[in-house]
Order: sequence, then structure tokens, then C-alpha cells
Amino acid sequence: MVEPASEPRRVLVVTHTGRDQAVEVAREAHRLLTDAGLVVRLLTEEAEALKLDPVEIADDPEKAAQDVELIIVLGGDGSILRAAELARPHATPVLGVNLGHVGFLAEAERDDLGRIVEVVVDRSYTVEERMTLAVDVWHDGERIFDTWALNEASVEKAAREKMLEVMVEVDGHALSRWGCDGVVVATPTGSTAYAFSAGGPIVWPEVEAILLVPLSAHALFSRPIVVAPTSELSIELVAAWHGRGVVWCDGRRMVEVPPGARINVRRGKTPVRLARAHEASFTDRLVAKFDLPVLGWRGAAELNHRRNRSAQEET
Repeated sequence: MVEPASEPRRVLVVTHTGRDQAVEVAREAHRLLTDAGLVVRLLTEEAEALKLDPVEIADDPEKAAQDVELIIVLGGDGSILRAAELARPHATPVLGVNLGHVGFLAEAERDDLGRIVEVVVDRSYTVEERMTLAVDVWHDGERIFDTWALNEASVEKAAREKMLEVMVEVDGHALSRWGCDGVVVATPTGSTAYAFSAGGPIVWPEVEAILLVPLSAHALFSRPIVVAPTSELSIELVAAWHGRGVVWCDGRRMVEVPPGARINVRRGKTPVRLARAHEASFTDRLVAKFDLPVLGWRGAAELNHRRNRSAQEET
């Protein structure tokens, strides 16, 4: 009896084709993956730019991550956020190779490409789920926009010369009213992105919470706050102020909002799955990405010394 042939293993490769380096790395990744027997799938526009063979072309972006075991992203955090849009509906893990600047969402750097392909071929990566945000905008009793975010949803002023007047609520209870440039609502994943630049705290990914960070608020009480993942935050543009705003989600999805609009943000039902190729701690990631000064740290040596002494005392 002849056994049916097994389905080929497919990997979707997402590339920032506007960069020469990314094109070069994409061609190298394609060679390594196809030599290992994997099928490489590309989005139509990227396939036209890269001109690789053999490839499988995804004509419909909404189905690009369907029936693939992994998305490999070659680019910066912006490219990873773009890939997350493709991956989330299909629960497909995303693995980023950083070709940008900080690349906090990326799992590896360009020099690690060969090792990353080995990890993919061997299926020796792990997958973790990152919480998302559900965002909807209401005006005059009608929902005018709804979307989601992995990093953050920001409510910002639409005109440079004007500020916003916002009323912030937590779980239906008024918190404060601010004249400000805007408000950032972030996940722990997004705590190292826009929220961090605005003065918010860094939150470890294992902590499930929602952050709110005011932007240049004219108020004595304008500190960042952290609420439970079960909470719902609401930001209302005070109608009497006549200032228009704009809502951005992950810097990719945007809608203009009029005075009196209400933006509700809560935990999303569908997470984004990120693939991890090694078990580096989040602390080590912070030190590496932000080049934090740890010269002279003796913690590991001291810890090992205490462990050895305790073991000797027990015997």
C-alpha cells in the first residue's frame, strides 16, 4: 500500500523590499529554506520585487498566512506589525529578523539568519501569545470605527496648533479630564514602543495589563497608569472644546474623530502569536536592545557562590 504524500511545509516570508539589505537577506533566506525542502510563500508585490524561483504567491493578503506554519519577517518592527495583521486571523506564529533600528519585536539580528532557518527547519522554536487591544470609536450613538492593536492605540490631536480636551474613564468611572496632545493606551508588548517614548513604564510581557499614558497633559495628575486586563478604558473628546482628533492603532490603522467622539479600549479576544528561537529573558533583551550599562555586575557570580555554599552546608 502506497502512503499518500505528506503536505509540504510552507513558510510565508514578509520583507521590506524598499531596502537593498532586506532584498539581499530575503534571497538568502529563500535559498536556505528551499534547500531544506520548505515551500516559500510571498505576497504578490514582494514576489514581483524579489523575482525568486521557486515560490508560492499569495494573491489574497487575507489568506496569505493560511496553511503556513510560520511567518518569517525580514525588517523592523513596522514590518512585524504588518505581518501581525496577516497572521492574527489564522493564529500563525510570527518570527522577526531585525533589519531596522531597535527591532524590539524581532527575535534575531541579520547575522543570525542561518541559525534561525535551522530552528525553523527543526521546529525547535517556541510560541508565546501576546495580548491585543480591541478598539472602537462611537459618535452620536453610532460606531464609526473598530479595529485592534498589538502595541498601542493612540488618541492624538489632529491640528498641531491645538490641543485636545479629553475625559478619561476606567470601567465606566470618571478618572480625570486633561488638556493634552493625546493619550496612548498600550499593551505590555507596546510598553517599549510609543508608550515608552511618552514616559510610560516598561511592563514585562508575562504581566497582563493595560497601560494609559497621557501625552503632554496640562494637569497636576497626569501620571501613567496601569489597569487590570479586564478593565475598559474610555477616552472622550470633550465636545465643548471643538478640537478634532485622530486615532492610530499600531501606527498602521487610522481614523479621524470629531468632538464628542468616544474611544473605547479593552483587551482583544484574539492574541498575536510570536515565535521565539531562544530562551533569553526579557531583562537580557532590554539590556541588549537599549544598550543598558551593566558593566561590573556580579549578580550571577554571587548567586552561584551562594548556591555552592548552600550545597556544601547541606552535605
